[in-house]
Amino acid sequence: MLNRTQKFGRFGEDLATRSLVKKGYQIICRNYRTQFGEIDIVAKDADTIVFIEVKSRRTPTFGHPKYAVTGDKQERISKAALYYLKMTNQSQVRARFDVVTISEHNQQTDVEIIKNAFELAYK
Repeated sequence: MLNRTQKFGRFGEDLATRSLVKKGYQIICRNYRTQFGEIDIVAKDADTIVFIEVKSRRTPTFGHPKYAVTGDKQERISKAALYYLKMTNQSQVRARFDVVTISEHNQQTDVEIIKNAFELAYK
């Protein structure tokens, strides 16, 4: 059973997916899990593989959701993305990292797609 926070996170990922499809993205998979971490959404935008992190916030108490994609989070996503590309024999394709933020305020939900939100982060 999902708690309230998990339900809102799932709602955010569903809303992000619908918004991406409306923008022309082709969804390849959701919740791609590896030993390095998870990628919320893997999609294709024209000839580019896009690794997408979704961040949802119900209140502005902890700031804008985009600030929750920290350097450590970027590194985990980067490692998982490199693993995905290797496992699918796509190491030579164009790829990028996007972030989709879901914010609720005044009973309104805002969706923002941030293309090229960060570069490959790998130590």
